[in-house]
Amino acid sequence: MIEVKELVKNYGDKRAVDGVSFTVRPGDILGFLGPNGAGKSTTMKMITGYIRPDAGSATVADIDVAKAPVAVKSRIGYLPESAPAYGEMTVQEFLNFIAEVRGYRSSATRRERVELALTRTHLLPVRRQVIETLSKGYKQRVGFAQALLHEPPCLVLDEPTDGLDPNQKNEVRTLIKTMSTDRAVILSTHILEEVEAICTRIILISRGKVVVDETPDAFRARKPGARLDSIFRDLTSADA
Repeated sequence: MIEVKELVKNYGDKRAVDGVSFTVRPGDILGFLGPNGAGKSTTMKMITGYIRPDAGSATVADIDVAKAPVAVKSRIGYLPESAPAYGEMTVQEFLNFIAEVRGYRSSATRRERVELALTRTHLLPVRRQVIETLSKGYKQRVGFAQALLHEPPCLVLDEPTDGLDPNQKNEVRTLIKTMSTDRAVILSTHILEEVEAICTRIILISRGKVVVDETPDAFRARKPGARLDSIFRDLTSADA
């Protein structure tokens, strides 16, 4: 569903992403791990067509991101870091706007898509509240709702549970697992318990390069009895 080949991105003299390659298949929940500045968000932005790579390629559902970025965007639900939205709109107004941008011209269809997104992300109680007045957790849910609205076959989620309380995190994790049955999911996170809870694969990126690409069980087997965060620290400090 998603195929990344030798992606490279430079910012001046700094190589932020250095030859990253991997694939994500339907049913995969790929935990994309790495310290701050490792290149996770930059890689995700290249997959979604938000920025162009300096070398390499990314395809989504067999569509080249560089050649047909709009077609790719129609097949991806993207939750960027910090879930940006138009703060002066209410939650419902914003999701209606997103539905129209996504091509839902019929008011009945838009209403159906928005209602489902509101229900899935537990936003019904704040549907008429202005977004800038929401808590960080609710703002994050609005970002998640817009990513799900058009039933995309691929989800690219940058820190989807950031700012949520423990109950909200569990709800979002359950929703991601439910939706991953026939979708490809890339999930960036700093929360290693999240990886254990829902991810089927782990990619660890450090200094712009893939250090690990394996199952959580194989990752844990590197140091039997150790916590995932301990293994993570060992690998990233060794790479540094």
